[in-house]
Amino acid sequence: MSNIAFIGTGVMGAPMAGHLATAGHTVTVYNRSPAKAGAWAKQYGGRAAPSPLEAVQGADVLITCVGNDADLDALLLHSDEVIHALGSGGMIIDHTTVSARISRSLADAAGQFDVEFIDAPVSGGQAGAEKGALSIMCGARSAAAFARAAEIVKPYAARTVHVGGPGAGQQTKMVNQIAIAGVLQGLSEALRFAQASELDLGQVFEAISGGAAQSWQMVNRWQSMSEDRFDFGFAVDWMRKDLGLALDEAKQNGALLPVAALVDQFYAEVQKMGGSRQDTSSLVRRLPK
Repeated sequence: MSNIAFIGTGVMGAPMAGHLATAGHTVTVYNRSPAKAGAWAKQYGGRAAPSPLEAVQGADVLITCVGNDADLDALLLHSDEVIHALGSGGMIIDHTTVSARISRSLADAAGQFDVEFIDAPVSGGQAGAEKGALSIMCGARSAAAFARAAEIVKPYAARTVHVGGPGAGQQTKMVNQIAIAGVLQGLSEALRFAQASELDLGQVFEAISGGAAQSWQMVNRWQSMSEDRFDFGFAVDWMRKDLGLALDEAKQNGALLPVAALVDQFYAEVQKMGGSRQDTSSLVRRLPK
């Protein structure tokens, strides 16, 4: 068991930290909203710290699940006091979806203090976090560092894969989001085609969900999309952030992402329709019935 500081108790971080506490780790949380951290501590019996520095005092491992590059920069790069407090032999596991660039910078900064840094973005959404069934893609300098991280995150991971060195975890998450964007656009068009053809949507789902068209999005979103229910899941705002990271990375590595770029603009339309906080499956809203 480890002494873990967990920073970021939002819809993803709170259940993830909860799984760690339930598994027997000693967990101290910090959140910019003290009420969220306090509610977590009350529910799981851990401790809420008033600052990131106090959260990490005495910890072996720091896990972060915050918002974006700027949040990580402010937490770990603007000042090195949090990394320094973690100390030699410590480990940072970052579940935030951010740029590969900042992950590499954090790995370099942590290395100066003999601290391992693992970029470990996740896939599976809020439901996956709550069920302890996330897929985690890890960038780590060594197999040994990855193995240590994989053991720590096991309480909320269904699959944990070492995909390369620092930054590779973030690049793999970009691959994930690029793939999802295309699938959701295709699913949206297929659903609207079925409706225009006046087909029974339940029967259509039964017919095609066991064949080549099957996907996680189809299995989990076909019915809710057909019922115009989108008040849950992974928000459009966050998807646009992730696609923006992928498009920026593509400018650096020369990859062509015409579908991802187009779907990103489609999501901009959904935002203008008031769907910023709706699930990514709300992409279908921009297609008339």
